[in-house]
Amino acid sequence: MKILLIRFSSIGDIVLTSPVIRCIKEQVANAEIHIITKKQFAFIFQNNPSVTKVYGIDKKVSEVLSSLKEEKYDHIIDLHNNLRSMRVKLALDVPATSFKKLTLKKLQAVRLKINRLPEVHIVERYLETANELGVKNDGKGLEYFIPVADEVKIETLPTMHQSGYIAFVIGAKYFTKRLPIEKIISICKKINSPIVLLGGPEDKSNGEQIAAAVGDKIFNACGIYNLNQSASLVKNADKVITHDTGLMHIAAAFKKQIISVWGNTIPEFGMTPYLSPHSTIVEVKGLSCRPCSKIGYDACPRGHFKCMREIDETIFEGM
Repeated sequence: MKILLIRFSSIGDIVLTSPVIRCIKEQVANAEIHIITKKQFAFIFQNNPSVTKVYGIDKKVSEVLSSLKEEKYDHIIDLHNNLRSMRVKLALDVPATSFKKLTLKKLQAVRLKINRLPEVHIVERYLETANELGVKNDGKGLEYFIPVADEVKIETLPTMHQSGYIAFVIGAKYFTKRLPIEKIISICKKINSPIVLLGGPEDKSNGEQIAAAVGDKIFNACGIYNLNQSASLVKNADKVITHDTGLMHIAAAFKKQIISVWGNTIPEFGMTPYLSPHSTIVEVKGLSCRPCSKIGYDACPRGHFKCMREIDETIFEGM
């Protein structure tokens, strides 16, 4: 059975599809799984041994539609459910099941602060799209595959960090998902263990500022390593402190002890660390303005940023 799975972006959402891919591969006889995604995320799927072929697009699905038509798929699993994925389904005209978004319920939570969201993780909702194929949740959780070439050797880290460290993911796509720099500095000063800061090139200067304020126990890895290498550092960490971002889900894939810090988004959106028994949620409850967005903003709409500035730091003391 040849199956096309659609998920265009982003890192976290793609990691959250891994149980669907594994369960289909293991539970559907002779399943061949193809993926369509954005080119910048194709490598995540390509590293998954359960995936046969990956089609990457820059902007438009028309870039690969003719090739997809030649594949003659038996079924489509649409885990994105947007206009792009709709075009794929219409063009291929084969049986398809689509992820049911909770757009209205999320808007009620954001605009009216009325929580009617189901207490169901998004992974389980993703898996519902494969019910027609007889697929069940195997309960094994998330997966993330790191090529051998991207495994970071402990001995390449600063000497202080070679005997163990806490990974602190300081990056996130949106400002309102990130702790302020001064808050991160304060938290790092309360931690006794060596700390590896993780983030992209855009987080490097913030990492330098944190390292200058805290001292030698900080290793600023932001912008030095690619995503797979950063995942390797997460895999080898003793604990992981992270915002609501892709590396949080990668940490869950490795069953790490996670302290996830939530700002303008809320765990009730269904994207907490999946099947991560040692995870702790840190958030400021009771704010009348939270959640202010289902994704994030480049600045706090109210100007006070209480959802991050008022995060309780005592949980980090003595780590």
